[in-house]
Amino acid sequence: MPRPITAVIHRQALQNNLAVVRKVMPNSKVFAVVKANAYGHGIERVYEAFKAADGFALLDLGEAKRIRALGWTGPILLLEGIFSPQDLFDCVQYQLSFTIHSEAQIEWVEKHPYPAQFDVCLKMNSGMNRLGFKPQHYVQAWERLNNLANVSKITHMMHFSDADGERFGQQGIDYQITAFEEIIKDLPGERSVSNSAAILRYQDQLKSDYARSGIMLYGSSPDYPTHSIADWGLQPTMSLRSEIISVQHLEPNESVGYGSNFVAEQPMTIGIVACGYADGYQRISPTGTPVLVDSVLTRTIGRVSMDMLAVDLTGIESAKVGSEVVLWGQSSTGVVLPIDDVAVSSGTVGYELMCAVTARVQFINQV
Repeated sequence: MPRPITAVIHRQALQNNLAVVRKVMPNSKVFAVVKANAYGHGIERVYEAFKAADGFALLDLGEAKRIRALGWTGPILLLEGIFSPQDLFDCVQYQLSFTIHSEAQIEWVEKHPYPAQFDVCLKMNSGMNRLGFKPQHYVQAWERLNNLANVSKITHMMHFSDADGERFGQQGIDYQITAFEEIIKDLPGERSVSNSAAILRYQDQLKSDYARSGIMLYGSSPDYPTHSIADWGLQPTMSLRSEIISVQHLEPNESVGYGSNFVAEQPMTIGIVACGYADGYQRISPTGTPVLVDSVLTRTIGRVSMDMLAVDLTGIESAKVGSEVVLWGQSSTGVVLPIDDVAVSSGTVGYELMCAVTARVQFINQV
């Protein structure tokens, strides 16, 4: 049989989380963000659940083509826009909308030699200083695009850096939305501003004709630890599960794993789990990272190896070789270990964990 580690993708949870977006943003078109191969879940695995969205948003032309191959005929938005003039031919052929955030991209559209009707999102750098036109240059960029016969629609776009909390003692969205509103107030066109954190935290304050729901669709809370997924009504969409493949009994002062950085203070029983950093589990996860064994919450101990890690079996009488281990997600009996709880122990975020699951892990669809 294959190694017992699996990543279970829960279609019902994906559908539930999309429904949460719909509920809190009833007047917006909802785009499912499926960049990075649907945050590590697999575009083909999430498509059935997400085809109820109004559109898809992603980065790569290859991923856009995969969604078209699945039969999707609705909108697809390239969030980082085009990377070369040649990409415009694919945008025509596959009917792709795209972000414009640089002078070079405007020039490519201006010089495109064939008739086209491009649907674009013009991105403002409202303060995050990643992509987009600074507010003082935005209107000029808009006017250039608005004068082009091959641009049929311009949507105003920005991205929040701090919608998940405060920024310098102020509400996190304030500094950006103020700059954005001031510039676009006299310009026609729809707007796309809300990411997952803004959708959940500011649905009453923000007008976003297009909501870009990303991490919340995949069962991670965008403002953890202020709110958990349970607080938002979200459900885990990926469960990384494995099994105990060995049980060891330690005496006081015996150590575990590479570097001997865990030493038993008293007699204890540990389980060795078929999961390591070559499967995508973080090597930096320290002793004490939460884990479920037979649906009981316990902890990892010692250093994570390439293919294995150790867990504390203290008080788990049922634990034996073959016992189910949940690294994050939900157990087969329905007990939930939120990915955010695991991520915070490793000094990272749920996004990174779900995106990092490697190709050697078998994925299973649970309808």
